[in-house]
Amino acid sequence: MTRVLMLGWEFPPYKTGGLGTACYGLTKGLARNGVQVTFVMPIAPEGAHTDFVKLIGANQFAKNMKIIEVPSTLSPYTTAEEYDENYAPLSVKSVYGKNIYAEARRFAKIAKAIAHKEKHDVIHAHDWMTYEAGIVAKKTSHKPLVVHIHATEFDRTGDNPNPYIAHKEYEGLKAADIIIANSNFTKANVLKHYKIPEEKIRVVHWGIEEDHPDYKLNYQSPLNKDRKMVLFLGRVTLQKGPDYFIEVAKKVLDFEPKTLFIIAGDGDMLPRIIHRAHDLGISDKVIFTGFLQGQDVHKAFQMADLYVMPSVSEPFGLVALESLKNNTPTIISKQSGVSEVLKHCLKVDFWDINRMTDMIVNVLRNPELHEELRENGHSEVQKFNLDEPARKVHEIYKEVMR
Repeated sequence: MTRVLMLGWEFPPYKTGGLGTACYGLTKGLARNGVQVTFVMPIAPEGAHTDFVKLIGANQFAKNMKIIEVPSTLSPYTTAEEYDENYAPLSVKSVYGKNIYAEARRFAKIAKAIAHKEKHDVIHAHDWMTYEAGIVAKKTSHKPLVVHIHATEFDRTGDNPNPYIAHKEYEGLKAADIIIANSNFTKANVLKHYKIPEEKIRVVHWGIEEDHPDYKLNYQSPLNKDRKMVLFLGRVTLQKGPDYFIEVAKKVLDFEPKTLFIIAGDGDMLPRIIHRAHDLGISDKVIFTGFLQGQDVHKAFQMADLYVMPSVSEPFGLVALESLKNNTPTIISKQSGVSEVLKHCLKVDFWDINRMTDMIVNVLRNPELHEELRENGHSEVQKFNLDEPARKVHEIYKEVMR
């Protein structure tokens, strides 16, 4: 049996987000493929566990360790705004929480103790926050290192990277024995920005849980009665294109004034998008729900007539598969990894507001087109599962162990 020491930043239900969802699905699939996973994250409650993975919080190892932090210009900021004002270019907006640099360094120091104690054949680190920990674990146990890149710093910041994070990303990619990218789109960005040898990179597209009771809620809202609903669901950040969505909303309303737009999510751009809705005179046509999780995510999809993913730079876009699983017709950005594997959805350049408007209006006005996208999209998404990406990752483990 292959034993994997996996380093991640979050895992449901503890601090769940897109990365946590992906790690949950991957470890579940690996367990079905006979892989033993020990998943390590910065913080987890005592006794945290799942049926298919051993879950460890680095906080449990830190109790008997004295860690001394070295002051740097990266540590004094207390908010994203202060950091941007004092240290980063004006065009850069931090998308990370308070003290994430210190937490990543602390995680790396504790990784040495974890790598000593936990038996493993291969190390698997997810995204830049865990790359330093992966490097330390590799030096400690002399086991091969696989790094998984879910999004580059260039994706997250619209090609205005934080130099510190970009360097940490580069160090991890360089130290890895093999790199897993979640799409050819991501692979191309790695090659473009980091000049990593192409032969080190393997592409594994994401899958999705095949069956879940929430897919069958058939949820309807009173808001559905006399109006059509168009949904944006994701982080309200530069990468996800909410600014394009709100501009499209204004144009669609010129043609279909009874349409209601839902923006489900939170992020640093949320105040700006709220103000823009007011400036455009459409505040009464836009509902901001804030961050959704669990069953509420499925309800949002099921009450929507259409889901739009206008991402500026989307390494994969698991949310598009979730939309189709919930029987919701979908429009996705061509600048996404998921566009490589989906056929039965509409695709558009994120910047082409007029084309996106035409697509939305046509779907809302044409019941036959709406039903065709709904049926074919739902049928197509059934081919995605957790086992296939896990099988490919297991083969990568075997390759790197050889």
